Amino acid sequence: MKTVTQPESTLSLKEWAVAVKALGEGKQIITVRKGGLYEETREFKLENDTFYLYPTYEHQKAEMVKEENQSDLAATLEGWSPEKTTVEIQYFARITDDVETLSEATLRALDPYHIWTDDFADVRLKWKKTKPLHILFARVYRLHRPITIEIAEEYKGCKSWHNLLNNIPQEAYSPVLSEEEYEEKRKEIIEIIEKNE
Repeated sequence: MKTVTQPESTLSLKEWAVAVKALGEGKQIITVRKGGLYEETREFKLENDTFYLYPTYEHQKAEMVKEENQSDLAATLEGWSPEKTTVEIQYFARITDDVETLSEATLRALDPYHIWTDDFADVRLKWKKTKPLHILFARVYRLHRPITIEIAEEYKGCKSWHNLLNNIPQEAYSPVLSEEEYEEKRKEIIEIIEKNE
């Protein structure tokens, strides 16, 4: 495995807070993307293989999260309101694999490996049908001291990527999963994808 250092760039990927929580607790190692509504190209592009995870709250939909993960969704909303002016950055991720798929069978086979309902996966797959869905494998690292930053106007809207306006101090961090744990999950999921493509 490549030696990982905390990103010097402030590039961040916006993701539902409940998904960031799942990634940050090692409950899942994949996330799926097809692009935000306001991407310049309307397509998802991996801007860098290492970046911060920026949790978003306002567009989370309970019906798109599995029943067994509803308590995690509720936990992310404790103390949050649309008027909140700060956000906490707790994690960064390194993408080890970016696998593209147009296969509904692949998404169904991956159901045990993420928090989302079939509806969520289907909506992402079927939006812009001819464009593949990106399955990103993320090895996640927890900052020992989370960073609280002000929510700038630039961070709002349906874009996948943001360069944070604040500098992020270089702090101590730890991998959420050991190399062995991560690699075992990664191989398992890769095999499932290969069987269903």
